[in-house]
Amino acid sequence: MTVNVSGVFPHLAQIGDFGPPRSELGVGSLMPWNGKLYVQNYNSHKAPSGAGVSLRRIDADLSMEIVAETLGVDGTYTNRFVHFPTSQLVLGPHVISADHKIVTIPELQPLRVCGTSRHLTKPDTHVYVLAMEGELLELDLTTYECTQLFDLNDELGTDGEMKVHYKDCYTSFGRLVVCSNEYAEPEWAGERSRGRLAEYDGQAWRVLREDPFTAIGGRHEFGGTIFATGWDRASAILEVFTEADQKWTRYRLPKASHCFDHKWQTEWPRIREVEHERLLLDHHGMFYELSPWAYGGRIWGVRPISTHLWVLGDFCSWRGMLVAGADNASPSHGLNPTTAEPQSGLWFGKTDDLWSFGKPAGWGGPWWETPVAAGVPSDPYLMTGFDGKCLHLENFSADPMTITVEIDFHGHGRFGAVTELTVEPGQLRTHVFPPGFSAHWVRVVSDTDGVASAQFVYT
Repeated sequence: MTVNVSGVFPHLAQIGDFGPPRSELGVGSLMPWNGKLYVQNYNSHKAPSGAGVSLRRIDADLSMEIVAETLGVDGTYTNRFVHFPTSQLVLGPHVISADHKIVTIPELQPLRVCGTSRHLTKPDTHVYVLAMEGELLELDLTTYECTQLFDLNDELGTDGEMKVHYKDCYTSFGRLVVCSNEYAEPEWAGERSRGRLAEYDGQAWRVLREDPFTAIGGRHEFGGTIFATGWDRASAILEVFTEADQKWTRYRLPKASHCFDHKWQTEWPRIREVEHERLLLDHHGMFYELSPWAYGGRIWGVRPISTHLWVLGDFCSWRGMLVAGADNASPSHGLNPTTAEPQSGLWFGKTDDLWSFGKPAGWGGPWWETPVAAGVPSDPYLMTGFDGKCLHLENFSADPMTITVEIDFHGHGRFGAVTELTVEPGQLRTHVFPPGFSAHWVRVVSDTDGVASAQFVYT
C-alpha cells in the first residue's frame, strides 16, 4: 500500500545522511523522460560534499530507485534541458539517452551546475551549461567534450566564487540570457549591486540590470517572449523581452513574503510550462499564471493564483499530475539546532489545486525612497487578482508633490489617470481604493523632481 498525506508520498522523500556535513538536501530539478520521472537532488556546496545526493528515477507505480551509474556523484545540481536534435536529457552533470543510459560529464561533476540552454551557433550538437560560480561552458552532445567559454565574473563584473550565485540561463531570439541573485544588506541599503541580468549575442556581453534575478524562461519561438524574475527592495520584478520590438520591458509584482529576499532563501523559483501552452510562474512566495504570448510589445493576462510557504526547487507535469519538489528541512551545518536531518519531499496533485492554497496577497510598488523625475511614469505594477487595495505615498523632498495614479485596464500599455494625490514634504499619505476596484496594471507619475515612495498593499 502506498501512503500519501495531502499529496506527499513519504517513501519518495529525498533524505540526506546524518552527516557530516549536515547541510541540506533539496530537489534541484524534476524532469519526465520517456515514461520515467527523474529527480536530481542537491546539497549546498561543491562536490564532494556529503552523502545523500544522487540522481533518482521514479516509475509509473511510484517506485523510486537511485540510479546506480550516478552513485558517488554529488553536489549542487539544478539544471534540466531536453536536447531534441540528439534525443538526450541533460540533468545535473549527466546526459541521459532515450533508452535511459547515462553518461556523467567529468568537467561538470565538480561544478554547481544550475542551467543548460540552446547553443547560439551549433544548436543541433551543442548546449551551453552554466554553473553557480560563473563558469559558462559548451557541451558537445555527440562527443561529450566539454569546454569552458567564459568566467562570467570577468565578463559581467561580479565578485567570484562563493560570493555570487549564478542561477539560470536561457537562449532564444539570438541571445543567451543569464542571471545571478546576489542580495544582502548592502544591496538593500543601496550601497552595492552585485546581482545581474545579462545577455550575449555571440559577440559581446551586455548587462541589462544590476539587480538579483533567479529564473529565466519562455517557450522559444512560440509566443515571442523571454521572461526573467528578480526583485529589489521596492517589489518583485518581471522583465520581459518581446521579439516583435526586440526590447526588454520591466513590470513589477507584489512580494507575498520577505522570506525570499536574501539570495540564499530564494533557491530556484521557476518559470515552467505545466499545462499545454501555459506557463506557471513561482516568484517571491506567489504562484502566477502566465501566457507566453505578447501583443503590441506588451504581455497580457498575468494573474496571481495563490501564496505559499514552499521553497521550491522545481515543478513539472508528469502523467497528468503536477509534481513539485521542495527544499524542506536543513540543519544548515548547525545553524538550525532544532533540525538534524536534511530532507525534502515531493508533492503530487493537479494544477488546479494551487487555487486552493493561500489567497493572493502581498505588498510592494514602483518606488522605495526613489529619485523621480517630473512627468516620467513609474514601472507598471500588477493590480489584478487581489481583493482590498491601498496605496501609501511618502514625499522625502523639500517641495510638495502631486502624484497622479494611472491605470491600464485593457492590459496593453495605454494608461489613464484615475486620481491625483498631493503629498506635502515629509508627509505620508494613504489612498484606499474602493472595494472591487481593479485593473491589469497601475503606475504613478510625479509633477516635480524629487524623492518619493509609492507602495501598494493588497489584502
